[in-house]
Amino acid sequence: MSFEEFESFFKEELLKNNLNTEIDYESFYKYMKEILEWNEKINLTAIKDEKEFIVKHFVDSLTITSLVKDTDSVIDVGTGAGFPGIPLKITHKDLEICLLDSVNKKIMVLNDIIEKLFLNNIETIHSRVEDIAHMELYREEFDIATSRAVSNLTTLSEYLLPLVKVGGKVICMKGPNYEEEVNESKNAIKTLGGKIEKVISLNIDGELERNIIIIDKIKKTPGKFPRQAGLPLKKPLK
Repeated sequence: MSFEEFESFFKEELLKNNLNTEIDYESFYKYMKEILEWNEKINLTAIKDEKEFIVKHFVDSLTITSLVKDTDSVIDVGTGAGFPGIPLKITHKDLEICLLDSVNKKIMVLNDIIEKLFLNNIETIHSRVEDIAHMELYREEFDIATSRAVSNLTTLSEYLLPLVKVGGKVICMKGPNYEEEVNESKNAIKTLGGKIEKVISLNIDGELERNIIIIDKIKKTPGKFPRQAGLPLKKPLK
């Protein structure tokens, strides 16, 4: 796909999905090409078709761009190939952002891409979230914590809420059938210091269902959370 074809298709998809965002198309194009090139060596994404990549990675990531201010500090947990963190950074140049992943090879790829895209005020961390969430440097330090990870909402809340300052937000990007997860997670979210503000439901390109769950951090998270590595996933809070 040429740059001209990329720009035209991306613009069309943004309009179709009512995303009125100023886009640095050249950076997004370079980002896509870098990921697909790296993907031949390291498993970063199952999506190899470029049009599908634009819709399911770029447009999907940008569904939360209106929820983020340039002055925010954001941590993207389980960032993988950098989604939604890098698309947010490209569209919010002054954003302070941290990309966290437990797979070091992915972090190495992200460092290479960050350098090639000349992105500033962006940090990468190779760690498990259960570990950094107990470090003074990161605990309750972010305005926003987000994730496109597939963990259930109760587990995600235990990962993300300890990283957000009181008054901040957790933004969970979930697929269909989220209602049961919301109901099952309410007690855990309350225990962790959060409260569900709202859920934004939309369809990307008319077929990909995206539910954006926004959780307000209303009080400090008890110091014992998150529990040790593996427990939030194996034994979600009740």
